[in-house]
Amino acid sequence: MEDSLDKLYKNQSLIYKYVLYFVTIGCIVFFFPRGGQFKYEFQKGKPWQYENLYAPFDFSIKKTADEIALEQRSLQEKQIPYYNYDSSIVAEVRQLFEDSFDEVFTSERYSNSQRRRLKGIGEGILDELYTYGIVDNTAAGTSSEDLYLVKNNEASRVEKDQLYKITEVDSVVQESLRIRRSGQYYSLFQDLFFNIVKPNVSYDADLSKKELEDELSRISTTRGNVDEGILIIARGEVVEAENFTILNSLKAEFESEVWTANNQYFILFGYTILVALVLIMLFLFLKKYRPGIYRNNVKVTFIFFNILLMVFLTTLVVKYDGAYVYVVPLCILPLILKTFFDARLGLFVHVLTVLILGFVVPNSYEYIFLQIIAGIVTILTVSELYKRANLFISVGQITLIYIVGYFAFHIIHEGNLDNINWFTFGFFLLNGMITLFAQPLIYIYEKIFGMVSDVSLLELSDTNSRLLKELSNKAPGTFHHSLQVANLAEAAANAIGANAMLVRVGALYHDIGKMNNPTYFTENQVTNVNPHDDIDPKDSARIIINHVIEGIELAQKNNLPDRVIDFIRTHHGTTKVYYFYKKEMEQNPHVDEADFMYPGPIPFSKETAILMMSDSVEAASKSLVNPSYPMIEEFVEKIVSGQMKGNQFLNANITFKEIEMVKKVLKQKLTNVYHLRVEYPE
Repeated sequence: MEDSLDKLYKNQSLIYKYVLYFVTIGCIVFFFPRGGQFKYEFQKGKPWQYENLYAPFDFSIKKTADEIALEQRSLQEKQIPYYNYDSSIVAEVRQLFEDSFDEVFTSERYSNSQRRRLKGIGEGILDELYTYGIVDNTAAGTSSEDLYLVKNNEASRVEKDQLYKITEVDSVVQESLRIRRSGQYYSLFQDLFFNIVKPNVSYDADLSKKELEDELSRISTTRGNVDEGILIIARGEVVEAENFTILNSLKAEFESEVWTANNQYFILFGYTILVALVLIMLFLFLKKYRPGIYRNNVKVTFIFFNILLMVFLTTLVVKYDGAYVYVVPLCILPLILKTFFDARLGLFVHVLTVLILGFVVPNSYEYIFLQIIAGIVTILTVSELYKRANLFISVGQITLIYIVGYFAFHIIHEGNLDNINWFTFGFFLLNGMITLFAQPLIYIYEKIFGMVSDVSLLELSDTNSRLLKELSNKAPGTFHHSLQVANLAEAAANAIGANAMLVRVGALYHDIGKMNNPTYFTENQVTNVNPHDDIDPKDSARIIINHVIEGIELAQKNNLPDRVIDFIRTHHGTTKVYYFYKKEMEQNPHVDEADFMYPGPIPFSKETAILMMSDSVEAASKSLVNPSYPMIEEFVEKIVSGQMKGNQFLNANITFKEIEMVKKVLKQKLTNVYHLRVEYPE
């Protein structure tokens, strides 16, 4: 049992990678749209590259989205609107006519026979006006000359011209009186009808909408059928408009036929194998070319999380509407990975992610081509993200590549610019705007995963930051020493292609632990009084060694990133405090070396190795009296050789050639510091 637990503990990192691997595969396959894959790839305007294709079964030819949209527009334009006829208003108007007639045509002025005749004329005018009714507005958003008039729950089709508008009442009154040769009563009838006539016909928007929806729902999505065994397209034949529609119909029918209860598990199994192959390539790449990242489970999780995020967003958009697939800012992936790791890893992961997405996106070849080209442009153009203008310039170039690439594909497919969808270019512009979100996303990732980008390093390198300001006040000599070491280390890192910004920041903070006891370090002693003269060499060594541990504690308290704290841990490695060790040996020959050794660990990267060399050389150079070029060359060689003999660079991925280049830079820089010239032979 104990052996099993011990083995489990030793292999926990590997077990975690297995779990991460299988969980990622499961999530990606789960995100994929449910459906089979058509076994042929084809594009409009390109020759059919396979054998003659015959219809494997009967299927319907599906109408294109444009054809369906055209039919829908035609129905909308020809729709006959519905109007409601309100009989209660007619009754109300007739009652008003009865009440108002006697007031206008009084018995004092008109005889009974005249009044009966005039009343008959008025009732006739009302009958004419309200036979079909008076409408308040006949503009129903349709070009139809007819309408349905709903009267007593029955709809009858009438012409629009048969309805009167309220503005036409006066002309109807005038014409009726003219026919009946009673024009002298026009002004009286005009006043009478002006006060009582009301519109009684109104547009029924709800009923019209419902009828339109019913008609739209009856639109057929197919046009004709293809019988089994019919030749669809021959080898070498160009895929043109009609063939393209038939092939798309066959593809949709095939994918729905394949995805059945019996076949879906086989399809999912196939997807799982392909995704597993892609992700195993990523693991192999990391293990062979990025072993440091492979060993760090946090970094591996970070990479897999970003792949999952892009797959999730893209499949989500594809399920909603494949036309919006280019809105997903896939170029954020290589941009982020280059920021935290390197360009090669960023491009490799981007290509693998695009290959995974090629299973689910429409026009997969076009999509893969555009995304890979855009990813390459991202890797080549994005640099120094802490300079805000650089991100805008890069995003502009990425957007331009998308637009030019899509434009070229459209010309290949259509042969002209007639049917180009200019709205798609808006998707590319939106994609570019979302890509600008990379800056805040980098900050979020730094907080979640504890990683460090150049943007954060630039902020940490500010000597006006609170911690460095405190160092300059409490230990000005140490602060000056840190600046000198930062300059030396940065120049050396540039010479061998290491992360110069990271080295500089590490150098600025590597000695912050000296703030607790600044006078015990020679660079901060402004008088000839040395506190070490009054204490035991072992205690002196303990104070010197403790500046590493106290520096780590201080850095953690101030929330410095772990990558920066690593420089504090390793800048002395497991070397000895040699001065006090020799002093103790003079007093006590039986010295325990462990009391005079730094706790380590030894440097484990190029950057931490560079800092160890730069720190030791800069500190030792202060003891040189009247330095000359040969003297500087000799003592740099002596210090670095001593560190190599002490196996301090055993875990660092730095080569002998790179160490020689670092030594060369250190010699040149120290020569410049002391304003020396090479001594020429006489």
